[in-house]
Amino acid sequence: MIEIKSLPTNCAVRPNEQICSNCGARALSVCGALGDADLARLDGLAERVSLPAGDALTREGDPARYLYNITSGSVRVFKLLADGRRQITGFLFAGDFLGLTAGEAFAFSAEAIEPVTLCRFKRAEYRSLVRESPSLEAALLDRANHELAAAHNQMVLLGRKTAQERIATFLLELPSKDPARPGGENTVRLPMSRSEIADYLGLTIETVSRVLTRLKTQGLLRLASLNEIVVLKPAALRRLAEGDV
Repeated sequence: MIEIKSLPTNCAVRPNEQICSNCGARALSVCGALGDADLARLDGLAERVSLPAGDALTREGDPARYLYNITSGSVRVFKLLADGRRQITGFLFAGDFLGLTAGEAFAFSAEAIEPVTLCRFKRAEYRSLVRESPSLEAALLDRANHELAAAHNQMVLLGRKTAQERIATFLLELPSKDPARPGGENTVRLPMSRSEIADYLGLTIETVSRVLTRLKTQGLLRLASLNEIVVLKPAALRRLAEGDV
């Protein structure tokens, strides 16, 4: 079992200037709901962390001593099944929190897909601040409701939609989850691999590749590169995602 201390010893380098006031992800996070006084207190609790691609933030079963606020990059959250298969339960981007709903131990693993920066908070200190800050408490409640709705949508995605509908839905929704790095018009940036998309959508990598090729052949999208897709016909892709074809 890998504990939080397995993070690189040189990863948590906090500059002298205030982290929160200079954070590009502040407007996308619960931190944006705080006034100057509460923000200064939050800044005092924050520890800046940088991770290279592939490094773990948490492992399933680790003690949940910390909370994380992602400020750049992307993270995959997953569970390993008993037979060794991986089920990715979500992708996190700048502004997203990790560990808000954890119990005494993390029920999932989380790894950096690409180089990631984040703020790390000791759980007990962060909870103390929440109790004393109504604005932060309200923002966290709103974020929790959002996560609950996302979990419900994911269950529908996996339980009711076809492979083509799942991929169409994924491509339409992904840009809104990573607003810190907007691409060109109707451009979908894919920091994750085809294998990770498959593990998130409950498909095989072969199915993901086959459906993307089919959508390209139908003129709905263009594969600009391995990590970028341009949606040529958003309305048609939306109808496909909703099963209205």
